[in-house]
Amino acid sequence: MSIGPLDDETVEKYQEAGEVLRTVMDESAEMVEPGVTHLEVAEYAEGRIRELADGCAFPANISVNEEASHASPGRDDDTVFGEDMVCLDLGVHIDGYIADAAVTIDLSGNPEIPEAAEEALDAALDMVEAGADTAHIGAEIEDVIRGYGYTPVLNLSGHGVERWDAHTDPTIPNRGAERGTELEVGDVIAIEPFATDGSGKVTEGSKNEIYSLVNDRSVRDRMSRKLLDEVREDYKLLPFAARWFDGGRSEMAIRRLEQQGVFRGYPVLKEEDGALVGQAEHTVIVTEDGYENITK
Repeated sequence: MSIGPLDDETVEKYQEAGEVLRTVMDESAEMVEPGVTHLEVAEYAEGRIRELADGCAFPANISVNEEASHASPGRDDDTVFGEDMVCLDLGVHIDGYIADAAVTIDLSGNPEIPEAAEEALDAALDMVEAGADTAHIGAEIEDVIRGYGYTPVLNLSGHGVERWDAHTDPTIPNRGAERGTELEVGDVIAIEPFATDGSGKVTEGSKNEIYSLVNDRSVRDRMSRKLLDEVREDYKLLPFAARWFDGGRSEMAIRRLEQQGVFRGYPVLKEEDGALVGQAEHTVIVTEDGYENITK
């Protein structure tokens, strides 16, 4: 059945992306245990997504402890999991239609932090329907997390999802807001509460492994042109990892294109107090009678 402005074929592609994501998330989360490297999990997840779907909507995000988002291992990263809080955030696309979800695996002995994020997500989902105000959803997320004695990450939010673009309007805040947006039938949204035992603000770190094309224009350098052509063809506006390309000259070309404003880099976002962060996320389609959760 068509959902608002979404035709049957589009809905089916979102559903297929969500089904693949559920499978890969379950398999990948089981790998997260002490002694396993971040890179092993990322490469497994990305490989399975490419096997089962049209591609990754973004590189596997493996955020540990104070990291909240945009953490993805580099080509030679040999970091292993220890007594960490591990947020695994994966994205899948079918013909550009995206499913986005996250789960937190606690190896640190602080299970109530991800539990607070999960409960906040469930409470937010209970409010999703056509006409719902995103400001009210954000207030509910904040109330649940603060009820656990934690703080929502105030400067991160959920978002809309459109073809070839994983972060669009409407914004779904993780706190109460004076003004929101009314959800409409056919909206595809990713709700992602973050809970922390810190102040609830993230800042940019120095590490950066994820990029996307933001300004498609001609460039002079031959290597840069070759890499830009590949990104344009394979990823369009979707984020990609530097390690997905051959090393050496490709890395130089990526940095050059970032300096020229053709690519945008996504530095790792960290809780400013160095506190633990837990995340939960699902992607849903707003329907006439509520919503369909495509990633659960």
